[in-house]
Amino acid sequence: MNNPWNNIKLDDYENHMKLDSVQQLQTLHDIMYRQFYCYPASTIMILGIAGGNGLDHIDRDKIQTVYGIDINRGYLEECIKRYPALSRTFVPIHADLRAEDITLPEADIVVANLLVEYIGYDHFQRVIQKVNPLYVTCVIQMNIDSSFVSYSPYLHLLKGLEKDHHQVCEHELFQVMSEIGYKFIYGDEYTLPNGKKLKRLDYQR
Repeated sequence: MNNPWNNIKLDDYENHMKLDSVQQLQTLHDIMYRQFYCYPASTIMILGIAGGNGLDHIDRDKIQTVYGIDINRGYLEECIKRYPALSRTFVPIHADLRAEDITLPEADIVVANLLVEYIGYDHFQRVIQKVNPLYVTCVIQMNIDSSFVSYSPYLHLLKGLEKDHHQVCEHELFQVMSEIGYKFIYGDEYTLPNGKKLKRLDYQR
């Protein structure tokens, strides 16, 4: 799978994301608890799971199955190592979400944080239609400048991501979701140290 994410070390990505000037890893971790438990669900699918940020929130008495999707097989292997207690709950799926012939299981909730920016609206629509969740909860990034990837000492190690980036507009995402039968039900906003904002947008079928 020819994708820049296959060439990025997980440590480099996470160290960038958790810098004091960025704090996206920490902020997303807090948001994900609410994403997991805001709506009734026994199955959750996390698109672009990377190293499994947020998996420590999973209560096995409440959540039966968590599907973690990622294009980087090494990321999925690291999730398994980090969360051995979820061995009967966590199901890693190695897949390219931009593939036309992708096959995915159904889930009650789809969590897509900073994901639509990398696969684009059309691929996102197709993935959601295949999974057919009752709820979709997304986090998108609102930029104060033209750069999606925040400046950091790790920036040179994340090269290649900008060319795959699709700017996501809140109102365009509303339209994209409406086209496949989902209505907007909840939104929230979180300001990061560098002035950028994360916006949570939830939809229901």
